[in-house]
Amino acid sequence: MARVGLTAERLTRAGAELADEVGFDQVTVSALARRFDVKVASLYSHVRNSQDLKTRIALLALAEMADRAADALAGRSGKEALAALANVYRDYAREHPGRYAAAQLRLDPQTAAASAGVRHARMTRALLRGYDLTEPDQTHAVRLLGSVFHGYVSLELGGGFSHSAPDTDETWVRVIDALDTLLRNWPPPPTETQG
Repeated sequence: MARVGLTAERLTRAGAELADEVGFDQVTVSALARRFDVKVASLYSHVRNSQDLKTRIALLALAEMADRAADALAGRSGKEALAALANVYRDYAREHPGRYAAAQLRLDPQTAAASAGVRHARMTRALLRGYDLTEPDQTHAVRLLGSVFHGYVSLELGGGFSHSAPDTDETWVRVIDALDTLLRNWPPPPTETQG
C-alpha cells in the first residue's frame, strides 16, 4: 500500500533537494526513505530504483533550467542573449549544485529525446542564428558553448578559482566577451592542408 502523500513528483522534488544538500551522487532510494522516515519498500510503488530516481531528478533539473533560459532569452539577441543564457547555467549551478550535477546525467536516447534538453538545444541554436551560424558550424558552436559554460561552472563550484585574482565574476564577463567575439568572427572550415 502506498503511503498517503507520497507521489513520484514529491519524491523527485525531495530527491532534488537532497541532491543540493549532500550531492547528486549520494542520492539513493534508501537516503530518500530516511528523509521521509519510511521503509525503502514503500517508495518502490513510486520509483523503480535509485537510477529511476536520479533520472527523474535530471529531467526536473533540465526542465527548470529550460524554463529559466526561455525567460532569460525572451526579447534578447546577440551578446545580450549569450550572456543571459550563460548566466542561467552559472546561476542555476550555484543555487542548485546537486540538480546541476543531475542535469549532466547521461540519459538513454529515448528519454533524452523527450526531455527539456531538446529545448536547451533549440534555444542555443536560435541564439546562434543571431550570429549567422549555419550547420555544421552551429553544432560546433553548441558544443563549444556547452563545454565552456560547464567547464567554467564546474571549476568554480569545485573551488578551482578561489585562490587567485581577479574575481571570478570579472573573469566570467571576459569569457562571455571572448565567446561573443569568437561567434561574430567564426573561423571558416579548415582546408585539407590545415587539418
